[in-house]
Amino acid sequence: MDKLGKAGETVKVVPGYFRNHLMPKLLAVRNIDKFAHLISEQCKIYQPKDIEEVKEVTKTEEDQMKEHQSAANRLDSARLNLRRFIIEGKGNEFRHLVTKEEILGEVARQLQVHIEPENLQLPTPLSSLGEYEVPLRLPKSVPRPQGKVQWTLSIKIRKLYRDLGHLNDYDIEHMYLSSFYVMSLRK
Repeated sequence: MDKLGKAGETVKVVPGYFRNHLMPKLLAVRNIDKFAHLISEQCKIYQPKDIEEVKEVTKTEEDQMKEHQSAANRLDSARLNLRRFIIEGKGNEFRHLVTKEEILGEVARQLQVHIEPENLQLPTPLSSLGEYEVPLRLPKSVPRPQGKVQWTLSIKIRKLYRDLGHLNDYDIEHMYLSSFYVMSLRK
């Protein structure tokens, strides 16, 4: 019992608590020799078995290397697609620049790969439409594909097509566009 004792222990309680609560619910018996002997025998028979320790399986270095290699190959072979509104009359300039944090979020969402911010080399945010090769810093233990000098992430930024005349400028500027939202706008 919580706060009172464990099965098989002898504890002292107030007579009214024993008589009105413990004894009617068969939670305790009087401490006399015949009951004490029965309780000790029951404890031997029904003693809880040793609790098995659950060991957490840690990844071996080989498993981690395979995981890193798989993620690196996925990053190298895939292309990240982003869509942006552009400022009218200013060519290909965006209303909001593409930042490192946004790229990391899209990599996690589109490619299901988690990259640490220090592994992505993006000195300045991307500010115009086009295709980019952003260098990645991966552990030297991850072998590069043949003919590659360094790991890169391919990013393609496209213009968001669709007349959004029903939205005002404030809504457009403050809306976060994911590819899911963009796909739902297309006919």
